[in-house]
Amino acid sequence: MPRILSLPLLVGLCFGMALSLHADDLPEANPVPLIFDTDIGNDVDDVLALGMIHALQSRGECELLAVTITKDHKDAAAFTDAVNTFYGRGDIPIGVCRSGVTNHQGKFNGLAHQQDADALRYPHDLRSGDDAPDAVLLLRQTLAKAEDHSVVIAQVGFSTNLVNLLDSKADEISDLDGIALVNQKVRLLSIMAGAFTKIPQDGKLVEHREYNVVKDIPASKKLVTDWPTEIIWSGFEIGIAVPYPHQSIEQDYRYVEHHPLAEAYIAYNPPPHDRPTWDLTSVLHAVRPNRDYFGLSPRGTVTVADDGLTVFAQSESGKHRYLKLTDEQKARVIETQVVLASEPPHN
Repeated sequence: MPRILSLPLLVGLCFGMALSLHADDLPEANPVPLIFDTDIGNDVDDVLALGMIHALQSRGECELLAVTITKDHKDAAAFTDAVNTFYGRGDIPIGVCRSGVTNHQGKFNGLAHQQDADALRYPHDLRSGDDAPDAVLLLRQTLAKAEDHSVVIAQVGFSTNLVNLLDSKADEISDLDGIALVNQKVRLLSIMAGAFTKIPQDGKLVEHREYNVVKDIPASKKLVTDWPTEIIWSGFEIGIAVPYPHQSIEQDYRYVEHHPLAEAYIAYNPPPHDRPTWDLTSVLHAVRPNRDYFGLSPRGTVTVADDGLTVFAQSESGKHRYLKLTDEQKARVIETQVVLASEPPHN
């Protein structure tokens, strides 16, 4: 015969279970309205970061308003839509740029067209970036509908789209120009770009000119001078300190026969390979800024040199800070990112 728990014991057990919940499992009071600006296809950390966003949205911690893409290849939008559809959110709008920067397909964006038995492996309806709206148009539409000072943008690619947004003029969408619209609607820009410590290379510590900056230096230079809200930078040194364990790719995504995150990771660089999690760190801080995953530098201002080197100067009036990371935080960040990226769809 099954045992029937007394009411006091049942209440006590429930209370104990509530106390056992880790703080990381408790959502913020309100979902973070989030825009994800990405060069998806150039590295696989963008894909893992997108999977994290979907897990965080399923947990009620954010709402992905739009994805805008700075990689100028039509399959970047198609693959993004395939990932969003896999997580049950194929209606999330996607915008693209037409800059000519990194206009190759990439190692995994072609998964958008992979077929099994004459059907798409990853069903989706946006088959090409040629059919997607312009990123700046989508950014203006998304911001115009948002509450004032509410939106967080995670920029994990080039600064192309956001600088083009700053340069945009008032139109039928909003009577505000780009700078005014950003200033009214955006709360924070969380950006994966730059480097704020020297990086080990060939047995020496060297100044690092980070990829997302050097691929569009004019845009990066303009962003640091003209962006009107606070910017939190996750430098190159943060992502390499918290690599994604390849064992997770091999073991944690087996709940389906084909998983777009795992297959993208393998196509980019197959295990055993622990890929740095540059873009994941910007997303994690964007959505969970108060969980002590990272430290923050003092306030200051980042400048971008003509060769793409980022330099930080401390200033109490500065709008820029960058992430810092202790040894104690590293293990916690890795574990959190693995749990979120590998979390199955809730829909």
